[in-house]
Amino acid sequence: MALEADDILDRRRLRRRMSLWRIAAVVAIIGLLIAIIADGTGGKLPGGNHLVRLEVLGLILEDRARDRAISELAENPDAQALIVFIDSPGGTTAGSEGLYLALRKLAESKPVVAVLGSVAASGGYITAIGADHIVARQNTITGSIGVLFQHTEFSDLMNKVGIDVEMVTSGGLKGKPSPFEPMDQEGREAIRDLILDSYRWFIGLVAERRNLTMAQATTLGDGRVYTGRMALEAKLIDAIGGEAEAVSWLSQEYGIADSLPVHELEWGDAPPLIEQLVENVWHGFAGNALPQQLVDIDGLVSIWQP
Repeated sequence: MALEADDILDRRRLRRRMSLWRIAAVVAIIGLLIAIIADGTGGKLPGGNHLVRLEVLGLILEDRARDRAISELAENPDAQALIVFIDSPGGTTAGSEGLYLALRKLAESKPVVAVLGSVAASGGYITAIGADHIVARQNTITGSIGVLFQHTEFSDLMNKVGIDVEMVTSGGLKGKPSPFEPMDQEGREAIRDLILDSYRWFIGLVAERRNLTMAQATTLGDGRVYTGRMALEAKLIDAIGGEAEAVSWLSQEYGIADSLPVHELEWGDAPPLIEQLVENVWHGFAGNALPQQLVDIDGLVSIWQP
């Protein structure tokens, strides 16, 4: 009988412990869900005067929803200015152009200031010069003014494994460059004309936005990268600092209170709640151990990669 009583007590203790763990798990999940919901909606309906922060991270691609969200800021009387935080090596030249134009359009009605993070090069710098004022860290990597076209050709490998590709085209330059044959001089010259035309556009933007002569912009635009200190000396940026210095500039130049809250600019449809939960939990476990997402991009690119 005594043994049976002890067994009953042990079972009751085990149930209590299991109940406590279940309660703790439920509380943790509820807290996580609340945090996700708050994070997903915190910048959409800020209310009252505020600053807006646009984060430009990673590869810059065409994004109509992003550009539309920037445009809509002009109609928001509560949004006093836009802070563009850039940590990007660049991306497609056309995508960077679209973002630049959206920022310049907004700058007609509201001040725009750029804050450069670790890297703001090539297309990231195109984005930066869309702002009225550029602030960078002393050791920010920026510049890389230029346009790049890369293409892979593996005809030698195909010959070794006995693979041949026949191609019928409407003209001598159609289908060039091709990965199935070496690039000839005619094709190389056509691609170079393409590159130089986009490069002249890029250099013209730099000269115009940074108040430089074309000769000065061309000298600076040989593809090299600069630290923030070097960029300041070359007049590619306006000041050393971070977001605090950007807000201070807005206060000095436009009388915008430096105590205003800063809200993130969001665009596009938020993923379903369960997807947000899974993504947050996964990234919490994986952290930076995951390889960087590989993205295939077509067309001309303005990008820096060491």
